[in-house]
Amino acid sequence: MSVLYILIGILMFGVLIAAHEGGHFSVSKLFHIKVNEFSIGMGPTLWRREKGETTYSLRALPFGGFCAIEGEDGQSEDPRAFTKKPIWQRICVLAAGSGANLLIGFLIALCLYLGYCAAGDYLVPTARLAGFMEGCPYEGEYGFQTGDRILRVNGWKVNSTRDFSLFLSLNDAETVDVVLRREGKRVELEDYPLTLREYTDEAGNTVLKYGFLFLQEELTLPVAIREAWYDCGYYARVVWVSLRYLFSGRAGLNDLSGPVGIVKTIGEVGSEAPTVGEGLSNVFGLIAFVAVNLAVMNMLPIPALDGGHIFSMLVFWVIGKLIRKQPSPKIESYIHAAGLVLLLGLMVFVMFNDIRKLF
Repeated sequence: MSVLYILIGILMFGVLIAAHEGGHFSVSKLFHIKVNEFSIGMGPTLWRREKGETTYSLRALPFGGFCAIEGEDGQSEDPRAFTKKPIWQRICVLAAGSGANLLIGFLIALCLYLGYCAAGDYLVPTARLAGFMEGCPYEGEYGFQTGDRILRVNGWKVNSTRDFSLFLSLNDAETVDVVLRREGKRVELEDYPLTLREYTDEAGNTVLKYGFLFLQEELTLPVAIREAWYDCGYYARVVWVSLRYLFSGRAGLNDLSGPVGIVKTIGEVGSEAPTVGEGLSNVFGLIAFVAVNLAVMNMLPIPALDGGHIFSMLVFWVIGKLIRKQPSPKIESYIHAAGLVLLLGLMVFVMFNDIRKLF
């Protein structure tokens, strides 16, 4: 059965890449920017067709794809070239790829919630307290109370119980700042001592928890839409936390995973589920996370990525306004070429590291 989940993972990578490039393509067409070729996949061409000014192709390798926009990587005299358009239109074209990936992640999460809703009664936990586990010391006049809605933890906005757990896990101190809404009023708990404690769950097992019980809400269509959006926000925050760990040294390059490692994880997540239905649910939940991950990572201000192109474009635009002369586009192309070489080197390292982990 793991083969099925692996094939789904490979197929979904192709879908995510196609959606990303499709975002660039559709917005380019919207602004009447010339697109020379739109390709799904990389490597040898399996199918090709020309329609108007654009060549559409399907290639053998699913891990890739591209949208070749006229003038994107250099000067072009074509009046419909990328560089001839206003800067806000060029930013929209570059950001559309990540926007498409974010949309895919949201739609997958929404479909999962709608599936739960169709299967029968399903409850989702909210960030509102329904009570406390036996022996919890945090209930009281100067602490938490039943009915409190948790708004923020250490300045971070809390949308769901997963947000609450994530932000508490990032807290290195023994105290935490929490903002609550209680009976319509804002309550602030500053330097509040909040730590994990041992409790006994319903099955009689000893577990580490904070001792909070959260109110659960019936899953309806509006709630499903809200929770799917909250999931996307949670995934983006996890990516941001992972980047913090990477740059702070709490995580290393060996902890990175590329397509090989992600597909392997997808197979494991699906196979570990007790039923095929739960396995598919877990797999598509992970794919939604990957989609949001791609959207966030691609918007980082790193040369060769869309975010890097947007950043350099804005910098060069500001410099041009200040000196009243537009810098040579070759400088920008050299920067992104160097970034691409480094990025490809990192991708090769991650791929071989993933393969090494397989054995």
